[in-house]
Amino acid sequence: MFLTPEVLAIFILNAIFAIFASVAFFLSVRIYLKWNMNSSSASQYELEKQSFLGATIIKYILITKTALFLFFIFTLDKISNVITGAMCAAGVVDATQTGASLIVLKILNIYLFALWLKLHSQDLSDKQQPYTRMKFGFFIPLFFLFVAEVILETVMFSSIEIDKMVSCCGTIYSSTSTSAISSLFLLDTSVLVALFYGSYLLIVLFYFVKNRYIFSFLNFLFIPISLISLILFFGTYIYELPSHHCPFCFLQSDYYYVGYLVYTLLFLGTFHGISVSFAKEGERSYKTSLLFNSLYVILLSVYVVVYYMKNGVFL
Repeated sequence: MFLTPEVLAIFILNAIFAIFASVAFFLSVRIYLKWNMNSSSASQYELEKQSFLGATIIKYILITKTALFLFFIFTLDKISNVITGAMCAAGVVDATQTGASLIVLKILNIYLFALWLKLHSQDLSDKQQPYTRMKFGFFIPLFFLFVAEVILETVMFSSIEIDKMVSCCGTIYSSTSTSAISSLFLLDTSVLVALFYGSYLLIVLFYFVKNRYIFSFLNFLFIPISLISLILFFGTYIYELPSHHCPFCFLQSDYYYVGYLVYTLLFLGTFHGISVSFAKEGERSYKTSLLFNSLYVILLSVYVVVYYMKNGVFL
C-alpha cells in the first residue's frame, strides 16, 4: 500500500463518503419507488422528510467529491517525485493498469455529479418539486459509479511500486509510444486546429439560435476536441517546446499552475452548455457556457500569439 499524507487523506474521505452515500442510496431507492407528490398520506409525508435528508447528504458528497478531483491530480503530481522515472502525474497514471481508467471515470463522474446538483437546484426552485423522483432515480446509478471510482482509486494507489521504473510523460505522449494515445499523433494538426475553432464558432452560433439540444451536443463534442487539441497543439505553446505534449506538466509551479485554470474553464463552459438540455434552463446557463468557453479559447490562443510575437514562427 502506497501511503503519503495526501493519499491517506483521500482514503479517509472516501471511507466517510462511502458510509453516507450508502445511506443516501437506500433513501433514494425508497423515494424513487414510492414517491407520489399528489398523495397526502403519512408515508408520503415521511418520504418528503427523508428526501431533504437524502438530498442534503448527496449534495455535500458530490460538491466535495468534485472539488477533491483537483486534490487528486495534485496528489498524483506530488508523489511523482518519489516514483522512479516519473516526472509528473502522467508517470503515476501509467504506473498502474487502472490509472487511465480511473482518470476517465473521475472526469465522467464530475460531469454527472454536477448535472445532479443542477437538477437538484432546479427541483428546489419549484414549489411542486417536479424533479424529486427523477433526481433520486438519477443518483442510483451514480452511487454505483461512485463505488467503482472508490474501488479503482484504492486499487491504483495499492498497486504503485516505488522502485519500479515507469515511463515519463515525454515517452507516453509521443508518436513513438505504443500506448493508445500515440494514435492521436497521426492526426493532421492544421485540421485539428480548424476543427477546434470551428466547433467553438458553432457554439457561438447556436447560442444565438437557442436550440438547446444542438447547443448541448456541441458542448459535449467540444470536450474531446479541446483535450486532443490541447495535447497535440496548444500545450506545446504553453511549454514552448514542439516535442512536449503532456496534459499534466502545466499543472506544476514551473508553468504557474495554469493547467488548473485551463481545465476549470473547459469544465465550466462545457458543463453549463450540456446542462441546458438536462433540465429547465434560462438565458443564464447559455451565457455562462459561452463566457467560460470563450475564456478557454482566448487563453489558449494568447499562448500561440505571444509565442509568435516573441519568435516570429509557429511551432
